[in-house]
Amino acid sequence: MPLQAFEKSDALSLGVELELQLVNTYDFDLTAGATDLLELLSRAPFPGTVTPEITLSMIEIATGIQKQHGPLLAELQGMRDTLTAACDRLNIDIAGGGTHPFQRWSERRIFSKPRFEELSQLYGYLAKQFTVFGQHVHVGCASGDDALFLLHSLSRYVPHFIALSASSPYFQGVDTLFDSARLNSVFAFPLSGRAPFTLSWDDFAHGYFTKMESTGVVKSMKDFYWDIRPKPEFGTIELRVCDTPLTVERAAALACYLQAVCSRLLERVEPTPTEDDYLVYTFNRFQACRFGLDGLMVDPQTRERRTIREDILVTLRHVEPHMTALNSLAAFDEIERCAARDGNHATHLRQVFADSGNVQSVVQESTRALRRGPGAATL
Repeated sequence: MPLQAFEKSDALSLGVELELQLVNTYDFDLTAGATDLLELLSRAPFPGTVTPEITLSMIEIATGIQKQHGPLLAELQGMRDTLTAACDRLNIDIAGGGTHPFQRWSERRIFSKPRFEELSQLYGYLAKQFTVFGQHVHVGCASGDDALFLLHSLSRYVPHFIALSASSPYFQGVDTLFDSARLNSVFAFPLSGRAPFTLSWDDFAHGYFTKMESTGVVKSMKDFYWDIRPKPEFGTIELRVCDTPLTVERAAALACYLQAVCSRLLERVEPTPTEDDYLVYTFNRFQACRFGLDGLMVDPQTRERRTIREDILVTLRHVEPHMTALNSLAAFDEIERCAARDGNHATHLRQVFADSGNVQSVVQESTRALRRGPGAATL
């Protein structure tokens, strides 16, 4: 059936989704606690939405529609506090981070839900290896054409969000040497990567999607694992490249940084995106995953090379007026601290391992960082 019409939403409105780890309190390995946790949470109102994910060792939380940093952060903090209280009753713990440092994928169990079971049959062991944890950010768009304009204009900024959110240096018990090892698991899926280039919603919906649906490969937009994808039923675009940060403070700051970049892009002050913008896309994305803020990126239009860290700091100066207008200066400060001084959470976790010498301490620190509240923003 044809792709549904693009629902109009308030431009620059925000929604955040966080995939979170469920760990035991004995050795900090993942635990299959999703069913019990979801049942407990269903007994009282939850300040947001909480749903299962593909394996029993993870859940996803989602905010409502927000427009400013303060209310967004408050909702995320409320969800965090409710979750940690419920986890305490079940004697389990919860953590951010893009990967669990030492879990074994073969021990994971698929959550009993038709879609997850179907994906498990289709993708085999990849489904269990998909026990990785990301932050997704939805940005409201006034039209489908605006959505595709933003989607492709943001391709240049994808390395920023990978590097700033990177929190998955460890996987299967070793340092991968990547700041974001999580995205390597995502890249294994056949419909991952970048969206096809078109700036017309009509061409996308009635051309590309109709052709793809006719092949039998896809049934809905959920079947695409693109770095950024349109969500017509919400009237948004969805950025999917971020690791789940260790703190909700960092998660809120990333969302509001994206909001400000989109605000600037909608002023059409930058050149209109073209297919050629993707000439260096894979290179830039790899550099962000491998080296984080110290990775190199190439501007697809000017061919200028600079570190991702430098590019973020330049971009912050461009979007500062937008963040001021959007009441997001606290987010501005968090992003600037990360890029200019503190580094990303992958850097922090490596320091924890250097100090302790074991990966259990890395998970313990991840659970502590999520719980500790306002002070977590100093990570």
